[in-house]
Amino acid sequence: MKPDLIKPVKRTSLLRSALMFALCYFSFILFVLLMIVINNPQGWVDYFTDGLSRFLSLCVSVLLLFYIVYYYFYFEDRAFLSNAKNALLIFSLMTVSVLICYLMGRFVSVFARPMALMALLSLFLFNRRQAILLNFVFSLLIFVIDTYTDNFASSGAGLAGVPGVESGIQPEVYFSLMLGFVCGTFAVLTAANVKTRGGMLLLGTFVSIPTVIVILLLELPAFRVFEKAHWIAYIASAGYGILGCFLSSALTLCFLPVLEFTFNRLTVFRLRELTSANVPLIKRLRAEAPGTFNHSLIVAQLAESCAIAIGENAELARAAAYYHDVGKLKQPDCFTENQSGYNLHDELTPELSADIIRSHATDGYELLMAARLPKEIADIAREHHGTLPIKFFYDKAMRLSGGDANIKDYSYLGPTPHTKTAAIIMIADASEAAARTLKERTPENVERMVRSVIEERMDLDQFTDCDITMRELTTIKETIVDALSGVHHHRVKYPSIRFNRAREVVKDDSGEKDGK
Repeated sequence: MKPDLIKPVKRTSLLRSALMFALCYFSFILFVLLMIVINNPQGWVDYFTDGLSRFLSLCVSVLLLFYIVYYYFYFEDRAFLSNAKNALLIFSLMTVSVLICYLMGRFVSVFARPMALMALLSLFLFNRRQAILLNFVFSLLIFVIDTYTDNFASSGAGLAGVPGVESGIQPEVYFSLMLGFVCGTFAVLTAANVKTRGGMLLLGTFVSIPTVIVILLLELPAFRVFEKAHWIAYIASAGYGILGCFLSSALTLCFLPVLEFTFNRLTVFRLRELTSANVPLIKRLRAEAPGTFNHSLIVAQLAESCAIAIGENAELARAAAYYHDVGKLKQPDCFTENQSGYNLHDELTPELSADIIRSHATDGYELLMAARLPKEIADIAREHHGTLPIKFFYDKAMRLSGGDANIKDYSYLGPTPHTKTAAIIMIADASEAAARTLKERTPENVERMVRSVIEERMDLDQFTDCDITMRELTTIKETIVDALSGVHHHRVKYPSIRFNRAREVVKDDSGEKDGK
């Protein structure tokens, strides 16, 4: 089920996004105009007077490429397209990547271009499928710009020493096209499992392998085995290609933090940073609501295991679980796990107690948005209880009112989960809390309890807005049962014996004498 089918997208949002794409297109054309002037500061006027049709062809080609990107997202991920900021992000990636490739190709070598840069940035900021599409569009964009702006017409960079370079369109134009397709796609497929910044730097080594092979195949028609000049030219080109691969990895690491913060995007690196003990909200949670913090740690373990089991983003599930109860920071003493004997709700009406309890979902959303954490995590904090009733205070109200209580006044405000990750955390949160009430935590009792949690939420239509399947719910249940059976296990009672430094018994509460 597509995201736009789950949550209808307003036409006004799509219109704003279309206008943003149009604005980005005209801005990009102005950027290309600036490139033409820089490329030929003395004769750029002649470029427009003698070859205006070439510039018009460039404008039409770029327009078609932007059109392809827009309609891809329109049909595949309309919810993504509805946010105009995403269009600006795509345009920013394209512009920065084109600029760096232009400078490297113009003043260093065509092979030194970081052709995998766009692919890597798109992979970590979006997803694999979108990264492959954007890399193809970017490669064609570079080809179009090189073809219609004469980037290499007066440049000394390129294939110096290699015969066969005639007037007209230079071979470098086609070389960049092939390197963009091959190396960018290979980088996307290779970097999909990269989880650390150190691994990103090593990625340049793997991407350089197909790069060197492609360079060899591209230069093969003009290659002479017994001529030293050809060997020198090939080694230089291969060296530049390897430099471009490492430059792609290094620049990705440099730009990602800026883009993550500016556009509030989630990447695997940022998700891991959000679960650090140094994050301000985590510090507050640990200091002000230690019971909630410990509960969140266990829920994070459960959610991460479930996400892995059904093929969801494990890092997102783990990070979202850390923050799902952060709204309890507003009134931590009102929640059982943070209380030590005294219960404030004993003095409150059930209506007020229910209002305090259910407000932690919306309070968490507001705290996370105010802290500029990603909206995906804030949404999960608001959705993890859905529209479930708060049973304890509803039952109390029914007893006090003689059966005259409205269930809606004792239910969470929602919305219900819109993603599989939110559904996972809803189940894991309730299962961990319910497991603490079991007197005997045998696998059978835990399985019965988790099954009851899932069935109740299904009966109350909590999963109707997310595309989770029955098979996935079964997998989640089995994963949580296995995990909870390992977390909440019984230990052997140790004897009450203490030793001194000489390893002699100094206290024995079992009734035996010292040393016996």
